[in-house]
Amino acid sequence: MARTVWDSTVGKKTVMAVSGLVMLLYLVAHMIGNLKIFFGPEEINHYAHWLRTVGEPFMHYEWTLWLIRVVLVVAVVAHATSAYQLSRRDIRARPTKYANRKAGRSFATRTMRWGGVILGLFIVWHILDLTTGIVHPGGYEHLHPYQNIIDTFSTWYGNVVYIVAVVALGFHVRHGLWSAAQTLGVGSRSRDRALKTVANVLALLLTAGFVAVPVGVMTGVVS
Repeated sequence: MARTVWDSTVGKKTVMAVSGLVMLLYLVAHMIGNLKIFFGPEEINHYAHWLRTVGEPFMHYEWTLWLIRVVLVVAVVAHATSAYQLSRRDIRARPTKYANRKAGRSFATRTMRWGGVILGLFIVWHILDLTTGIVHPGGYEHLHPYQNIIDTFSTWYGNVVYIVAVVALGFHVRHGLWSAAQTLGVGSRSRDRALKTVANVLALLLTAGFVAVPVGVMTGVVS
């Protein structure tokens, strides 16, 4: 039954919708955590330590964090796999391009695929930079995100990569949230305007919230 659902177009779209919502919840929490940098090094460094002790003593040190990471990896893989397979299915169904662009399709809709590729590459770079420290431009310090973030956004390429990815994320969320609502049966003609407004507002807030950090470093507000 699971294989039958997965093989269907509706099943793949449902997997995309659910996995996308899981990642969206994480992004909101992650953005709020990032903004703690504006309250000083003690605040955000303590937050980094707290993330590893959530659930203690029932959960061992870092167990909850690793559980969250596993769920996110599953969500990312499921989302990317279903998106790729749906894209290939769409190409096979329509091997030649439309003579004219479909009316009413926004920029966010037309760039969903490329936006997904940009975000996938960014996730790899972001982990290697601020989680493992492999490509970190400064002396990476474990559990000292304040200094690590300053190191990253003190480089021009760190700012460019991050801001480009966040803008792509904003467009992705703008269309993706509305699309997920349609797939899961939440959308309707009467709710369409409200859902698009929510998607637009959330995309704007996420973009502004994430971009605020490199801007804060560049302007010296965070130093």
